[in-house]
Amino acid sequence: MSLPQQLALDTLDKIAARFGMAETGSPYLSLTSPMSPAPVGSLRLFQGNRVGKMVYIGLVVPPIGLDSHMIFAFTPPHSHIPHFTLDSVMAGPHFAFHLDLIPRADLGANLAYLNAVYDTLTPNFEEAKKIEGLTPAQLGPKQYALMSPWMLAYRANESAFAQIQTPVSGYLNHWFDLVENGLPDTAVPTGDMASRDQLNRAAIFNPDVDKVWAQVERLVGAETAERMRQILREQ
Repeated sequence: MSLPQQLALDTLDKIAARFGMAETGSPYLSLTSPMSPAPVGSLRLFQGNRVGKMVYIGLVVPPIGLDSHMIFAFTPPHSHIPHFTLDSVMAGPHFAFHLDLIPRADLGANLAYLNAVYDTLTPNFEEAKKIEGLTPAQLGPKQYALMSPWMLAYRANESAFAQIQTPVSGYLNHWFDLVENGLPDTAVPTGDMASRDQLNRAAIFNPDVDKVWAQVERLVGAETAERMRQILREQ
């Protein structure tokens, strides 16, 4: 099993076990491609209470050197607790990852929320950036604007990628604490969390914003790629 797959599946299992999430389908969606007679990946769907929905997308295509694994763990629509996301990839000899807790409120207008959710992550964030062998991912400003300033998004050599388990564990354990214990009343933002979340997801999973969807479409077809985005957008 590759390093990206091991990291993703270990994280997936931890979340599903921690919150007693049940998987729907086996898998929920099998991903096929003209490049291979066998499935090139799968979309797995988990559902629960405190974490309402978790989506895993794995694409492993040896002929083109792709080994990609993505997790989005979504808190319920009306929750103010951030979503968790991890993407771990090997493309040829190169590795990449992104890691974040996706905010559920405008950070610029909710300082108490920002402090309660993200201050604890700062040491992990700063230490991760010091790992030798990381180079910033080539993301556009729109993608950064839709996530949090604590997002870690890097390309990596093998040695550096092997070290990212530490920040992943730090982010994941902090997120576990937020989901299980909530925030102080003074840090809870006001507003329609569900409507904001729907708009945020529509932007994050917009193929005009995230160009990786063009590659996914070439691999599995436009119809399947749109179905994948629909599953991610649906609350």
